[in-house]
Amino acid sequence: MQIVKDYVQRWYESGLDPDEYICHQKQGNLVEIEEAATGKRRTVLTFCSNDVLGLVQEEAVKQAAINAILQYGTSNSSCSVLSGRIALHQQLEDEISAFKHLPHTQLFVNAWMAMQALMDAFCHLAIPVPGFRHTQETLILTDVLNHGCIVSAVVNAGTRSGKVFGHSPSVRVKAYRHCDTEDLARKLYRYARPGDRILVVSDAVFSMDGDIAPLPDMINVLHKYEGSVLVMDEAHASGAIGATGRGIYEHFGILPSDAIEQGVVPLIMTTFSKFAASAGAAISSHVAELKPLLNVSPTSIGTISLPPPTTAAALESIRQVRKYPERVQRLQENTRYLRSRLIEHDFAAIGETNVLPVILPPEINPKVFGRLLMQDYGIWVSPIWFIAKPRIRITVNALHTKEEMDRLVAGMVAARDVVYKPTISA
Repeated sequence: MQIVKDYVQRWYESGLDPDEYICHQKQGNLVEIEEAATGKRRTVLTFCSNDVLGLVQEEAVKQAAINAILQYGTSNSSCSVLSGRIALHQQLEDEISAFKHLPHTQLFVNAWMAMQALMDAFCHLAIPVPGFRHTQETLILTDVLNHGCIVSAVVNAGTRSGKVFGHSPSVRVKAYRHCDTEDLARKLYRYARPGDRILVVSDAVFSMDGDIAPLPDMINVLHKYEGSVLVMDEAHASGAIGATGRGIYEHFGILPSDAIEQGVVPLIMTTFSKFAASAGAAISSHVAELKPLLNVSPTSIGTISLPPPTTAAALESIRQVRKYPERVQRLQENTRYLRSRLIEHDFAAIGETNVLPVILPPEINPKVFGRLLMQDYGIWVSPIWFIAKPRIRITVNALHTKEEMDRLVAGMVAARDVVYKPTISA
């Protein structure tokens, strides 16, 4: 363990460790937090929560979770395929299927496990079946800026349990340039072989840049490869884009059935930690046979099913979104307003969605900038300095008022004036 101790010591000395805060209570976007290092408490205005529609504190959502505990207890204490499936699971799956226009949905504890399960099910067909021989290789293409849950799943897709137990044919993984469908087409032409099973996977909204995948163009490329599969990770798209928050297909004015008509198989991963005020994930498809494979994947069999209160909170949240689409409209209005205000003040606000990154000049340390915003102006944002190009990552939600957004902009202007000392040429 000495190397671990030495590494972490150098990590701290280099200033790469994130500041840690403990939340004690929330009221809207006001949060009482404690600095873990000093024990100091303060109430701050948060712009770093992924509660995009403000449903975490919605009374109907909280009550649904409470009712589920009273009926089922706090846990199912088993995996879904054995004895851990409850009626709420089926209701949530049905609700997601209706929301995403894909009839078959399987739940998971989180997105990482959902993606791992998909690789097992698609690449290795999950478990060996007597008399069935799987001989087709798989080609996976992934956007270079995809979320870590996708990266983790695809880079290990060739060595998952199906490979170990079933001796499945090989899996080849290639990356294509970010949101570049011309490069996607080139990579398909270069690497696809006759008989390959093709899977392309992308974030719908990218979590660090806040931009949107070019879905129609991707479908147009893939329709030349009959039966190819297109996976959209809608973690930051659900509830945020599209007129009623249904995600990337609605954003572009199409349906998954339009992809199907072009010979492309659409899969959608929905997560509940952003728009649905809960935790967990789901994969939806129009292919009924995919669901039993996902259900017996190692990540399903080896893991507890989604707990009752978590399931109930997600279920009620999606019902709230479908019943009150004006929440989505408020979120989108707030996004447009804050981005325009930041640009007015010469901040490099990128992206298209409520994930609103502000790229800082290289002379500014995002960690220092974020600390100053919190300590002097009572505003909590996410400084990013170790996993992407340095930036301040702001997330807007439906509960933010114009006064709160103006307060953020004023604080950022003031903080910039303190920390930014541009070099003046002689």
